[in-house]
Amino acid sequence: MFLPRMTVLLSSLLFLLVSSIMAANEPAGCKIRITDKGLDMLKFETQKFVEEELSNISMPEMKGTEGRFQYTITNVKITKLNLTHAELQFIPDVGLLFDVQNSSISLSFHRQILYWFFYDTGNINASAEGVNINTALSLIRDDAGRLKINNITCDAKISKMRAKFSGTLGKVYDFLATFLTTGMRFLLNKQICPALNHAALVHVNSMLETIPVRSEVDQYIGIDYSLIDDPIVTSRSLDMNFRGMFFDLSDPNSTLVNYAVDPVIREYDRMVYLALSEYFFDSGLNSYYRAGVFQMHIFNEKMPKDLEVLLKTTYFGSILMLNPALVDAPMSLQIAVNSPPKTSIKTSGATVVMTAIVKVMVLPPGQPPVQLSSMTMETKFHAKVSMKGKRLAIHADLRRFKIFSNQSALESLALIPLQAPLKTMLQMSVVPLINNWTKRGVRIPLADGVDFIEEVVEYHNGFILIGANLHFSKGLREMITDQ
Repeated sequence: MFLPRMTVLLSSLLFLLVSSIMAANEPAGCKIRITDKGLDMLKFETQKFVEEELSNISMPEMKGTEGRFQYTITNVKITKLNLTHAELQFIPDVGLLFDVQNSSISLSFHRQILYWFFYDTGNINASAEGVNINTALSLIRDDAGRLKINNITCDAKISKMRAKFSGTLGKVYDFLATFLTTGMRFLLNKQICPALNHAALVHVNSMLETIPVRSEVDQYIGIDYSLIDDPIVTSRSLDMNFRGMFFDLSDPNSTLVNYAVDPVIREYDRMVYLALSEYFFDSGLNSYYRAGVFQMHIFNEKMPKDLEVLLKTTYFGSILMLNPALVDAPMSLQIAVNSPPKTSIKTSGATVVMTAIVKVMVLPPGQPPVQLSSMTMETKFHAKVSMKGKRLAIHADLRRFKIFSNQSALESLALIPLQAPLKTMLQMSVVPLINNWTKRGVRIPLADGVDFIEEVVEYHNGFILIGANLHFSKGLREMITDQ
């Protein structure tokens, strides 16, 4: 009993080890690179978001005695932030750095001061100068495969603070300014980093959770955009490697092994780059095939009359004459793709090869269909990829068409006159159906409010590269609140 159990245990461990190695070496079906130019675009939105977060800082009440003065400071409000010297940069192997240098913050608060027998109230306007904030965000892949801010390191310093009193005894209180502003500067220093920590770890992470990892594309298939490893950060870019695998919704746990070329992004001129390998497209075609989408029955009003006449007056007419009862019966074509279509991407463009079985049928009224012939149809489509906003669409054009009989070489020769009309039929009926599926496009993993513009598509050996700039239709605050 011991030996069989040990064998099972070792087999299980070996399977887990091999699975882990395969996962670690898994190529990406989809890659996204955000360059330093894209980061410059994001800097403005980040700066506005930080200003809004710091404006919401709540300060505690200050109460105490200094000499013969008793004071209470309440209703502290930040009235203006001037983060003019702000930078957003990449930190290699870590994530992002938001750095603010030599900026200023304006505040107002209410005073209540008792001096001897004099009681005075009024507002104080204060300004914090030499504000320096250094915030580093560590980016990782979480357990669900999402991009996540894992940790934040923050350091905030205010070099000096000034306060100006108003009211009857304003000049008398000037010597209190140093004491009060020292305490206020200490409290403000303590509030900045917790506010930014909460903004990043709660608000920004909640927005990142809205970016779909696994989602439905249509009623047949879904897409898996989970990260396969932690993001790769250099001084010039943030690279994210996604699985980029479609799946059949009726069997969502099925996978397709990725043997395709791993896309390589070398460019930095645009704000963002999207690379899609042959695996990305093959997994989509495979999922549609598994879902039974690539099947069609052309009959009755769907059957072009010219094609039906041609079928009856050429080779198949001689077959029908063997059974006169079938001569006037309507004809139909049953088309079924018999293997998953394959994508090929070269520098000259992208093509899809598809093989299908075509059955020529006669439909005598009140009787079972009669098969006249079975043919193999080989087709080759040219695929044109385009982007609109955050959706990737494909348009197919039929480039090559060939049919041959599954029954005899002689019948294949007899089918030659049908090549051209069947190709026309495919262009008129099947190709529009394919484009109707693909024109709706599939969403790429970007947050709502961020879109691609000014896209340029390039074809490389084994993958497609799309370079684009970014457009923010929403601010970062709106993207967070609208989730």
